[in-house]
Amino acid sequence: MIKKLLTLLFVLTSATTLADTIKTDVLVVGGGASGVAAAIQSARSNVKTMLIEQGPWLGGSMTAGGMCILEANRNLPNGFYGEFRERVKNFYKVRLGYDTTFNAVLNFEPSVGASILKKLTDTVKNLTVRLSTPFTAIKKDGTGWEVSISVNGTTDVIKAKAVVDATEFGDVATLAGALFNTGFDSRKETGEAQAPDNATNQIQDISMIAILKDYGRAADKTIARPEGYEPSLYACLKKIDIKKMLKAGALINDKFMMNWNDCANQYSVTSDDLSPEKRGETFRKARLHTLGAIYYLQAELGYKNLGLADEFPTRDHLPLIPHIRENKRAYGEVRMVLDDIYTPYDRGSRLYRTSIGIGDALPGQHYIIPGAPKIKYPPFPPYSVPLGAIVVKDAVNLFVTEKAMSVTHLVNGSITDPAVQMALGQGVGASAAWCAFFGKTTKELDVRKIQDEVLIYGGSVMPFSDIPKSDPAYRAVQQVGCTGMLKGFRTVTGTTAQMLFKPDTTVYTDEVKPYLNEIYTRSFLWFNKTQPGDDFTVGNLLSYISEMSLTDPETLERIMRANWKSKYNFTVAFDTKRPVTRREFVVLANKYLNPFARKVDLAGKMIN
Repeated sequence: MIKKLLTLLFVLTSATTLADTIKTDVLVVGGGASGVAAAIQSARSNVKTMLIEQGPWLGGSMTAGGMCILEANRNLPNGFYGEFRERVKNFYKVRLGYDTTFNAVLNFEPSVGASILKKLTDTVKNLTVRLSTPFTAIKKDGTGWEVSISVNGTTDVIKAKAVVDATEFGDVATLAGALFNTGFDSRKETGEAQAPDNATNQIQDISMIAILKDYGRAADKTIARPEGYEPSLYACLKKIDIKKMLKAGALINDKFMMNWNDCANQYSVTSDDLSPEKRGETFRKARLHTLGAIYYLQAELGYKNLGLADEFPTRDHLPLIPHIRENKRAYGEVRMVLDDIYTPYDRGSRLYRTSIGIGDALPGQHYIIPGAPKIKYPPFPPYSVPLGAIVVKDAVNLFVTEKAMSVTHLVNGSITDPAVQMALGQGVGASAAWCAFFGKTTKELDVRKIQDEVLIYGGSVMPFSDIPKSDPAYRAVQQVGCTGMLKGFRTVTGTTAQMLFKPDTTVYTDEVKPYLNEIYTRSFLWFNKTQPGDDFTVGNLLSYISEMSLTDPETLERIMRANWKSKYNFTVAFDTKRPVTRREFVVLANKYLNPFARKVDLAGKMIN
C-alpha cells in the first residue's frame, strides 16, 4: 500500500515539475482571421506575442471552416488583409484563369490559405505560434491575466499583460466573467429603426461548408448514404440552378465551394447549442446535414462526378469546423449600432473618431426557421470600427474580436465577415500591444497613438474608397478624416453604397468652421475678423494657419508657392484667391494645424 502511494506521489510530483509558466506581453487565443492579424500586428509593434490555436490550422472560418471566397473589403484592401490578398494572388498568378485584378473577389483553396498564414507568421519576429493547443482556464493576475493551456497531457500557464479573445465563440471572455447578450436586440433597446419591436434569441444559422471537385464525366464519387438521411429535407435543391451555384463558388483546380442557403448547408442553432457542452453534438449533426445534401446532389440529381475534394485532414473530408456567423456578444466600453454606420457624423457619440479598422461587407441573413425577422437594410456603406467595441467592459486588458464584439445583432451580420475581421484584427493587435508596451490598461487607452500605429503599418481607419493607400495624401486624409474636421460623403448607387472623401471638391466655410472653433481658442477671433465667404479659399487657409501657428504670413505664402507642386504634389496651380480643395486642405491642415494630435476618449469626445 505504501509503495503504491509513493508511486502515485512520484507521478503527481513529476507532472507538476513538467508544467511550465510562460511569460509573454500579449496572448492571442484563437487563430482565426482576426487572431492572426492581431498577433502579427502586436509582434510588429515590438512586443513579445504568443498566438495559440486549438486546431491544426490558422485562419478559422476562412480556412478551417472552408469560407474561402471573400467578397468583403475588396475595394479597401489595406493593412494586413491587403497583405494576405497579395500573397494569395502571388501564389495563384501563374494559374490560368485566376483573377488578379485590384478589387476582384478573393478566392483560394482552404489548405493554401492556411499554409500562407502559417508561412507568414513564421517570418514575424517576436511572435510564437502554437497550434493544436486548447486553453482550459483564465484568471486575473494584477492588471494582466493567467491563461492555462493543455500541452501533452500537462497544464502550462501563460502570464500575459493583455489577452485577445479571438475564438469563434467568445470562450475566453466567457470564462473571464464577461457579460453577454445574444439574438435580435429590440428597437427600443438600440434605437435602430430596422430592429424588430421585440428582442428574440434567434441567431444566424451555422453552415458546414463543403469543397467539391469535378472528377470528370465518367467518375462516380457518390458517398455512402449518411446516417439519418431524409431526402425530403433537400427537395429545395430541385428548384435552384445547380450549374449557376457551382459557377458562383468556383475555385481553382476544378474545385467548388458549396455554401448554399436554405436546405443545403445551413443548420439552425441557438447560442445554447454552441455552448462547450453541446458544441460537439451540434457540429456532428451539421456535418451529417451537409453530407446529406451532397448525397442528394449525387444520387438524386445525377451529379455523381462531383465529389468531396481531399482538402481537409478529416475522415469525412468536410472542414475542421463549421462556418460560425454569430454566437453571443460581449458588453464593451461602447456598443456599435447601425446608426454608427449609416449616420456616423450625426450622433451624440462620435465613434468614427476612435476607429481602429474598416469594414465593407453586406450583412448576412441566414435563417432556416420560418418567422425569423427579415431585415430590410438600406444600401450598406463601408464603415469604421470603434476601439471601444473590442474592449470588454469591467475586464481590464481583455479584448474581444470575431463574434464576441460589442455590436448589435444587425451590425454583427456584417462585421463578422472574415475579410472584415482580418482588417480590424490589426487594430486589435495594435491596441493590445500599446497596453503591454507602455504598461497601461484598457482604462487608459490612447486612441490617437493606436490609430497612428495602424496607419504606420498600412492599415486604414477611415473607409474612403476614393483615396487609395498609394495616394500621397492618404495619411493626411486618414488622420484628418477621423477628427471630423472634414467629413466623408455616403453615396448610393442602386443597392450599393460608398463612403467618399471627394478630394478635388471645394471646402466650404460652414463645414470646417464648427470644428476649427471647437479646437482652437483663437479661432473665433479669426473668423470674426476675416469673415471668409461661402467658399474657403487657399488664402483663407494660409491666413488661418498663420494666425494659429504664429507664422509670418508673407513667409508662409513664399514657402507654399515654392513647395506647392514639388513637395505637396498638388496639381492645381497655386492661387490664393481660388477655393481650396479638400485634398489641399487636409494636407496643409495636417501638417500645420495637426488636429490629429487632439486626444479623444472612447466615445469620440475631445479631451482637453
